[in-house]
Amino acid sequence: MMCRFAAVIASCLALFGACSAAGAADFDYRLVARPLARDVYAFIGKTEDFDTHNGGNIVNTAFIVAAQGVIVIDSGPSLRYGQQMRRAIAATTDKPVVLVINTHHHPDHFLGNQAFADVPIAALAETRTEIAADGNAFAENLYRMSGDWMKGTEVQLPTKTLSAGRLEIAGRVLRLVALDGHTRADLVIVDEASGVVFSGDLVFNGRAPTTPHADVAHWLSALDQVEALTRESGFKVLLPGHGEPASDAAPIRQTRAWLKWLTATMRDSARAGLDMNEVLALPLPPEFAGLPVAAAEYRRSVGHLFPAAELNALEAPK
Repeated sequence: MMCRFAAVIASCLALFGACSAAGAADFDYRLVARPLARDVYAFIGKTEDFDTHNGGNIVNTAFIVAAQGVIVIDSGPSLRYGQQMRRAIAATTDKPVVLVINTHHHPDHFLGNQAFADVPIAALAETRTEIAADGNAFAENLYRMSGDWMKGTEVQLPTKTLSAGRLEIAGRVLRLVALDGHTRADLVIVDEASGVVFSGDLVFNGRAPTTPHADVAHWLSALDQVEALTRESGFKVLLPGHGEPASDAAPIRQTRAWLKWLTATMRDSARAGLDMNEVLALPLPPEFAGLPVAAAEYRRSVGHLFPAAELNALEAPK
């Protein structure tokens, strides 16, 4: 009996070891360059939260093949992602990467910078400041959530400051629109040649928005400006920071609707004297209940936004 028991244990350990080795040896984001327009490609992430299965591949990144080189827009959540992204770009074109742009300072958009340390990395001035201040803490948090997918990842700071206006790079003309609301600095990029608008995390599509650094009033104003870009005659595709690309403004309207509902819920709950636990227990409306990670993002947003709503309710004239 003991021999049989020992054999079963040995088999289980061997199976566990084999599974662990297979998982550890994989770490493949399986990045597929999806064409958005001529010479414009995106890697579309999952509409999930960070975990040890997706390795943080919940973000949309992109690249433009210009006449004289490749422009990368956001570098992903880890060194491994950046390295695999670079290999996927090389499989698409033999032109060198000449510039990486970080749209804002959230970690899934810049922690792949390390893989592009040999080329200029650019961001708005405030984004550079925020990455320098918070980058290491972000990286540590992603280690906790995504595990060994993050192995070797360190913060690579942007080396170049961008400002709003026209940017000509590698024979391509980009229009840079400096906004804020999702964070203190959110860069929207318009590729004039293709009509593709890269919105960063100002726009989510088919996924509940995140709000850890949000100024919702500013965000709503920024969405109006992004929507105006989609009304231009040259507009073809909108690439949100998370979720599927779109050929219209539907993702903008969805993001706006979520933010307006969230703001109203926080305000009305505070005015009604609800405490945070009561607000957390409120049901999601049918419009949003089926959105991926909606329940989790709502809970996080209550923590981010409800204290200010309570303060405003207390300070409001009686």
